[in-house]
Amino acid sequence: MRSAAEKYEFETGVYRPPSEGGSNSLLVRLTRNCPWNRCTFCGMYKTETFQVRSVAEIKQDIDAMAAVRDDLAALSRRLGQNGEIGHHAAAALIEKNPELNHHPGFAMLYHWLLSGGKTVFLQDANSLIMKTDQLVEVLAYLRSTFPSIVRVTTYARSKTLVQKSLDDLKAIRRAGLDRLHVGLESGDDTVLEKIQKGATAEIHINGGRKALAAGFQLSEYWMPGLGGKTLWQDHAGNTARVLSEIDPHYIRSRPFRVWPGTPMAREMEVGTFEMLTPGEQLRELRLTMQELSVNGRVCFDHAGNYWKNSQGRLLFTHSYEGYKFPEEKQTVLDLIDEGLRAGERQAHLTPF
Repeated sequence: MRSAAEKYEFETGVYRPPSEGGSNSLLVRLTRNCPWNRCTFCGMYKTETFQVRSVAEIKQDIDAMAAVRDDLAALSRRLGQNGEIGHHAAAALIEKNPELNHHPGFAMLYHWLLSGGKTVFLQDANSLIMKTDQLVEVLAYLRSTFPSIVRVTTYARSKTLVQKSLDDLKAIRRAGLDRLHVGLESGDDTVLEKIQKGATAEIHINGGRKALAAGFQLSEYWMPGLGGKTLWQDHAGNTARVLSEIDPHYIRSRPFRVWPGTPMAREMEVGTFEMLTPGEQLRELRLTMQELSVNGRVCFDHAGNYWKNSQGRLLFTHSYEGYKFPEEKQTVLDLIDEGLRAGERQAHLTPF
């Protein structure tokens, strides 16, 4: 028989998209770390080994989460609160099981339940690398255990999408995985090779189109500034071309920032990579937006999109839904022009 501490034990990873943070999503860990782990701009997972967790292990985590939910509801009924999960039930459960004060995932789970228990993010960097039948089994178990779930999302690599059969992807979609978050980074092959992304522009296009054909909602992420001063035009234009050929539901901007200790940080130190100034980043961004021809939403939902207008306010909304294209394309271009004018008046924009 499992002890009280073991009954509530489940694993939680660190990384997730901002739109899946806070109380927005339950974090369920299917794999540990990243199977590729070679991107020169990235400092995540560099000291960790990639592992696929077993179905039994993942189900045990789901059971532990359900045990927390069920015991909170039982305590709520005992307190005369009709099984509604809230502060008093949580305090009673922690009083009964003080080890929950140190549980790395309890607060996340509690706030998720409090918010209605609607969305889930599967961790870590590439859940689709699991065998299809195992991933389908996990998804079915997760949704049957938590019937309140309305959306399940995860990170995925374009190369993995290309390698999976369309039938497998459709089976995963039917089992309950709704949205994929894919790191495009750039649509330029020279940039992709320099950053060791492990994918070409063609792989990104084929992977993205395959995800859409399987019925997934698709979020593609790109990094303004990743080409530096030498490749910014190719990076901007080819990224727009690749994104236009995919035409995903969401395109999310993650401006390049130097991660200390990474190969790209060392390139900067020796002068083989030159960062764009904030104003130059905006000019690159304008070229990407001008060339972009899509029917989805372009989002600046991250603190890295720091550009300001003449009043010192953020240039773009950080809403997870962003701007609808093509209807709001001119709005985005006008905002970029406003930021460029503000930068010219100030002689320079404040960097990170």
